[in-house]
Amino acid sequence: MNTKILTLDTDNFQASDLEEAAKLLRDGGLVAFPTETVYGLGANALDKRASSKIYAAKGRPSDNPLIVHIAHRKDMEELADEIPDKAYQLAEVFWPGPLTIILKKKALVPYETTGGLDTVAIRLPANSIARELIARSGVFVAAPSANISGKPSPTNAKHVINDLLGKVDMIIDGGKATLGLESTIVDLSEGAPMILRPGCITKAMLQNVIGAIEYDPAILTREPKSDIVPKAPGMKYRHYAPEGSLTIYSGELQAVTEAINTIAREKMECGYRVGIITTEETKHHYHYGLVKSIGSRKDEASIAAGLYGVLREFDELHTEYIYTESFSDNQFGQAIMNRLLKAAGYQVVKV
Repeated sequence: MNTKILTLDTDNFQASDLEEAAKLLRDGGLVAFPTETVYGLGANALDKRASSKIYAAKGRPSDNPLIVHIAHRKDMEELADEIPDKAYQLAEVFWPGPLTIILKKKALVPYETTGGLDTVAIRLPANSIARELIARSGVFVAAPSANISGKPSPTNAKHVINDLLGKVDMIIDGGKATLGLESTIVDLSEGAPMILRPGCITKAMLQNVIGAIEYDPAILTREPKSDIVPKAPGMKYRHYAPEGSLTIYSGELQAVTEAINTIAREKMECGYRVGIITTEETKHHYHYGLVKSIGSRKDEASIAAGLYGVLREFDELHTEYIYTESFSDNQFGQAIMNRLLKAAGYQVVKV
């Protein structure tokens, strides 16, 4: 397949620039596009053959649901049944933005899009290219992250090109994703509201709008769960993983840096290429391997934005062992640790 690359300025483009991409979506094709979270791989969500193409291009398990992206808040009513008041309240505050809401699906949403579930995950993105593309296409757009399944999510077009060139019809280069972590996912389809995936919209922010909400137990576990039915992307399978072996070191920060220095030195003495993920506060304490800071602990958003890019850099450098500090479970930290644990295959060393 010949993949066309379209480069646009997210803050300065014409709607007509997206006509070819919109037509591809209408005709059942695959288009990768930027959002504020990560790049998405889009297809017509109501065309079961188009949705199936997403799974094939990514190598994605067919029971892993896709998020349906919409252009207007009212579009939620076209896709979902029995919409509770809390869904409208969240949409009013957080849409457009990095929040996905799970609701009971209408019959027109194919099971090929929902991973065989009777629920549908819906999001209204904030990125202007994404919104205009969806509106201009005239279809709802199913779009997981635009990467090979299991690899770190793409935060710029280069990552998408590396993974999907020749597998999709078009890649829209809209620059770097500003947030760098996937959307928060909230399940409102049954019973009490539940967070299925943490993100930049935190539990506290959600509680301020709808009151009590809890995390799904699968988020809080430090062990993989192979027997769950995934109601949202990223709940069951290993995700975000670099090619090298990633291990998280947890504990008092000075002890962590000493332990990582020790293991990094040992691996290098055996001839391995080693990478270390750190922050601005501690990067000067490491003396071995390829040391990369992903941001400052004083600004968790900077860490979230830098995580996937650093994992991709280590892949490009063919790093065989990667060691990282752990992060707090507060605010963005919850989302960062959720991604790191899956990327590491739950390999954690407590020091």
